[in-house]
Amino acid sequence: MPESQTISKATVDLLNRSAQEYQKPKYIRFDPIAIPHGFDDPLDIEIIGLFAALLAWGQRKTTLSKLEDLCTRMHYSPANFVNTFDDNKAKMLGGFKHRTFNSDDAVWICRNLSSLYTYHGSIESLFRSSISEDDTNIGAGIEALSKFLSQQPQTPLRLSKHLARPSKNSACKRLCMFARWMVRRGSFDLGVWEGIRTDQLVIPLDVHTGRQARKLGLLRRKTNDWQAALELTTICKQIDPVDPVRFDFALFGIGAYAEKDT
Repeated sequence: MPESQTISKATVDLLNRSAQEYQKPKYIRFDPIAIPHGFDDPLDIEIIGLFAALLAWGQRKTTLSKLEDLCTRMHYSPANFVNTFDDNKAKMLGGFKHRTFNSDDAVWICRNLSSLYTYHGSIESLFRSSISEDDTNIGAGIEALSKFLSQQPQTPLRLSKHLARPSKNSACKRLCMFARWMVRRGSFDLGVWEGIRTDQLVIPLDVHTGRQARKLGLLRRKTNDWQAALELTTICKQIDPVDPVRFDFALFGIGAYAEKDT
């Protein structure tokens, strides 16, 4: 656990101002979260939300296009597609590809999600049952989800590279972002999950957030790994103990948007 450190008023003001700015609805259409925002059923939202998080790398325009393609293949009913997944559905994913994520990966994610729904009812249920009231972060939930999806019988080893785990000291950026989408309520995040507190969420740490956090003196660890993600989240809890991950909007927004305007 990082030592408590003094955060200047100017930095606090910048973070609060930027967090408010960059979680406005107008930014949704540029973000992969736009895809799950197009659904109403919580099961549809969590399934396509997981795919949106896993595919959220590279140019956003391309990611959104690939996610729209995936929705089309699923006939805009992700929950039904997963729960009735069979060889015919697998063929519908043929040829799908986004960077290193290919059709085989999509098939195995769907196949293993189908098993997850059989045993647990939802991703939310598995995630929530893996976290105790005393846990300070969602690491156990991420670990449980990644292990289930990557360790079902006959699952190819390559799938694990898309499913980060805290035990491997990955920052788990995409799954932390997925959890933020599912848990937080507001004009940007979806807030369809119950029973997980916002103070248990972990900031999705990537190049943008890491660079800005270090510039502002919020992060000392040099490597963007799980320990760094926890360190940054703990520091942000000094400003907002209840909802520290809202500063993800500030750190990412400053890096991804503000720097382009300078």
